[in-house]
Amino acid sequence: MSLARAQVPEGRYGRSADERADRKLRVVGGVLGVALIGVVGWFGYDYIAGAEISAQVITFEAVSDSAVEVHLEVHKDAGTKGYCTLRSQGADGNEVGRADFRFDQHSSRLDKVVTLRTTARGTTAELLGCHAG
Repeated sequence: MSLARAQVPEGRYGRSADERADRKLRVVGGVLGVALIGVVGWFGYDYIAGAEISAQVITFEAVSDSAVEVHLEVHKDAGTKGYCTLRSQGADGNEVGRADFRFDQHSSRLDKVVTLRTTARGTTAELLGCHAG
């Protein structure tokens, strides 16, 4: 006795529902994959290209119980305006001063000494960040 197959002849009735669903899933997956790559690429480009201002604290000195002088070196695109935020902490670790310092000069590199006003003697000077705008 032989077993008869219960399959339809191939190619006679078109694609099966499973094959059509698989094709749709592949197309949707491909489109979503390309969109995800585009979004990740955009955020990566924006992160790298958006970093227009960078700075570092070169030195600082507590000149009194109410002020800390900070020597900043700022690198930015020529013509970019922005600001950097500095803070100082006291010997106990509490914040004693915080301020934003604007940079509107058109040069791409600035060396500037700024005075950060404090409520008590500052023992640190920390650059919190710089932003364009």
